Amino acid sequence: MSMLSKIQTGVLHKAPRIIVYGPHGIGKTSLGAGAPNAILVPTEDGADEIGIPRFPLCRSFEDMMQALSELAYEEHEFSTVIVDSLDWAERLVWDYTCRQNNWASIEQPGFGKGYVEALKNWFDFIGMINEIRNRGVGIVMLAHAEVKRFDDPTTDGYDRYQPALHKAASAKLQEAADAVLFMSWKIVTAETKEGFGRKITKGKGSGSRLLFTEERPAALAKSRYRMPYKIELPNEPEGMWPELAQHIPFYTAA
Repeated sequence: MSMLSKIQTGVLHKAPRIIVYGPHGIGKTSLGAGAPNAILVPTEDGADEIGIPRFPLCRSFEDMMQALSELAYEEHEFSTVIVDSLDWAERLVWDYTCRQNNWASIEQPGFGKGYVEALKNWFDFIGMINEIRNRGVGIVMLAHAEVKRFDDPTTDGYDRYQPALHKAASAKLQEAADAVLFMSWKIVTAETKEGFGRKITKGKGSGSRLLFTEERPAALAKSRYRMPYKIELPNEPEGMWPELAQHIPFYTAA
């Protein structure tokens, strides 16, 4: 059959693949748990209080991939899969890669070769994520944040927030995601006078969170959707997901 006969027209709103990263305890899991008919694939402890359906803690790469495979190929009622978290999943990827190659650690082969080999297993993970997405099921992948120096070739280097992942894996996961969102506390600064002409700047928070959707020097982010630069989330956990979902065509076009 001619490829010309297969040309598609119009806009197709596919299920989202989203990475949300931020500091510990900011509410990433609560955000994901608000997604419709969500199920958790946990690679770290700490989500038992959330209360949504969840697989047992994945203690190996095989555990994680089996859970994802069942969500990709078996019948179920879930509409959103939450992977919590990518940085703990990375430990499972490294362990599996080491067992495949009889290495004592991912550093054993030297010169970064272990991390390159681990990418093969990350590609399997991404492939499974895409299979789930092809069923019309959204994917929310959570990660912790770390501050790393970024050597920008166009200016002086600076520190920024980014997902707490090895740079090679992080780059591939970001490529596969439709949005990479940085979650941070909303902080308001105010100057106070302390005498002798001194001024001290103090930060205050109200419990509100912000989602940053575009890359800036302070944090890595991206979005294939038309989102504002930052989305203010409400204090109440149950209100966080609807505030994000209104900017995702898959949900608004339904």
